[in-house]
Amino acid sequence: MPKSPILYIIGFMGSGKTTAGKKLASLIGWPFIDLDRKIEGHVELAIPEIFSKHGEVWFRKAESDILRSLGSESGLVISTGGGAPCHEDNMSYMLETGLTIYLRLTPEQLVSRLSNAREERPLIKGLKGDELLEFINEKLAQREKWYCQAEIIVDGFDLDINNLYSRIKAFLK
Repeated sequence: MPKSPILYIIGFMGSGKTTAGKKLASLIGWPFIDLDRKIEGHVELAIPEIFSKHGEVWFRKAESDILRSLGSESGLVISTGGGAPCHEDNMSYMLETGLTIYLRLTPEQLVSRLSNAREERPLIKGLKGDELLEFINEKLAQREKWYCQAEIIVDGFDLDINNLYSRIKAFLK
């Protein structure tokens, strides 16, 4: 692993990757990058518009390309999109180029966080109640095999950022 690796924050949508990433970047003193915002800036479209105009397959390819373009740098904290680790062999790439941290939440915790954010998230737009819970259960079951490859797995619901920071420092020594 590089001396100043990239820290990749992974997890399901709504797990708090961006919030945790910003806090960690501030504690460590490294730049923070939200991969979804980077994609939006590159394509000059919001994520829902990208999905609508180009589709998920196109989005996943762009996501992978931009992720890899950041890999030549070091000392970054990157929050990925929820599906990023599961496509284009991205999880293997992240494991090779940095330290991966999975923010784990239960499906019920994710429903509570995502219920009011459905319109801005293309994969759950229009889903509510049991439909949303069923979708999250299915997607999370599919994605767990990638997420659980992370070097550090933490409870994302009651995340203690200082404890996580200590674990990262210990891991990097």
